[in-house]
Amino acid sequence: MNISPETAATLNIQLQGRSAHEVMEHVLRTFGKRVAISSSLSLEDQVLTDMAVKIDPKVRVFTLDTGRLFPETYQLIDKTAMHYGISIDTYFPRHEDVERMVHDEGINLFYNSIESRHRCCQVRKLEPLARAFSGLDAWICGLRRQQSVTRQHMHTVEWDAQHGIIKVNPLIGWSEEEVWTYIREHHVPYNRLHDQGYPSIGCQPCTRPVKPGDDIRSGRWWWESPEHRECGLHRSSK
Repeated sequence: MNISPETAATLNIQLQGRSAHEVMEHVLRTFGKRVAISSSLSLEDQVLTDMAVKIDPKVRVFTLDTGRLFPETYQLIDKTAMHYGISIDTYFPRHEDVERMVHDEGINLFYNSIESRHRCCQVRKLEPLARAFSGLDAWICGLRRQQSVTRQHMHTVEWDAQHGIIKVNPLIGWSEEEVWTYIREHHVPYNRLHDQGYPSIGCQPCTRPVKPGDDIRSGRWWWESPEHRECGLHRSSK
């Protein structure tokens, strides 16, 4: 299949108003082995994994192990794989890049500046993600517009110009309540840190619990202003 920004735009129009399940069915049928779910083991990604496995038990799911994840996240990787009877492909940062970065700026460089934090995300997330995309025409992720100000203009299907690949967001219009309802009704395994005030979970040094009523992304990179709180994986096509 010849993919392009025009392909993504056409697909977005075709899938307007479709349910998340219908979007998943269409995308998995259209791209077959050339599509994968990129999972951070978030609530949303767990919903997508549950949906996808029920549509295609052989769907590919991959995750990025930055080396700085919570123990609970590692436990959930194993639990999810066993629950669904799947293998979750895991991509790690290149050790040479990590060693050079730590030598240059220290183990917790991300607290020093936005530039240093972006460097850490580049080494631990973006470079492994690029390798995970090898051989793919499309990737599926759990973005929702309500998650942050940086995601309010995103669409169901977008063109990821950074990687030259189609990006699909089946849950883009879902509310947090809808996500939790699906989790409970379908008995989907989830990270128990969510029950301890962590609505959004990333690397352990860069994530903290939030107070009830606070923005759900306010516990991620909390020392930065809201418009900067992305790691580079999700850039709006706006």
